[in-house]
Amino acid sequence: MIRASRPPSDAEFASLVEAVWPRLYRTAYLLIGDAGEAEDLVQTALAKTYASWGRVRSVDAAPGYAHTTLVNTARSWFRTKRWRNERPTEALPEPTSASDDIDPSLRPTLLAALAALPPRQRAVVVLRFYEDHSVAETAHLLGVTDGTVKSQTSAALTTLRGLLGDDLLIDSDATTGAHHD
Repeated sequence: MIRASRPPSDAEFASLVEAVWPRLYRTAYLLIGDAGEAEDLVQTALAKTYASWGRVRSVDAAPGYAHTTLVNTARSWFRTKRWRNERPTEALPEPTSASDDIDPSLRPTLLAALAALPPRQRAVVVLRFYEDHSVAETAHLLGVTDGTVKSQTSAALTTLRGLLGDDLLIDSDATTGAHHD
C-alpha cells in the first residue's frame, strides 16, 4: 500500500471515532459485560489507535485497526486480571444493527449465559458469532491456534446449551458449521 503524502488529520481521527464508537462499544460490552469497563476499553483502544495515527497509511483501514486494537487490549486485560467478571446492569445498550434484532425479552437471559463463560470462550463466541469472524480471523485476533478457537467454541456452545437449552440455540449447529474453516 502506498503511504499517504501526509499523515491523517485530527479531524479525520475525530470522524473515525464518531463512526466506529457504537460498534466498538457493543463488542467491548459483550466481551467485558460492564458498561463502564466497556467504555474504558473503547477509550483505551482509541487512545492506542491515536498514538499510531501518524503512521496510518489509509484512513479506510483505520476502523479495522481500531477493532483489532480493541480485541488485543481486551485480551491483555483478560491476562492481567483487569477483567473482574460480570456485574449486573439495569440497562442494556441499544441495538445498533439489524443483527441485534432479537426478542428484547431474551437479551438479559442471553447476556447472563454469556457472562457465565470463561473469558476466552466468551471472546471466541463474541468474535465468531456476533462479529462474524472466521475461525482463522478469530485465532489471529486472539493470538491462538485455529484448533484452540474450535475447541473453545465447542466448549462454549456446550455450556450455553446447558444454560439456555436447545430452544434458544436452534441454529447453533448450522451456524457452527457455516463458520468452520
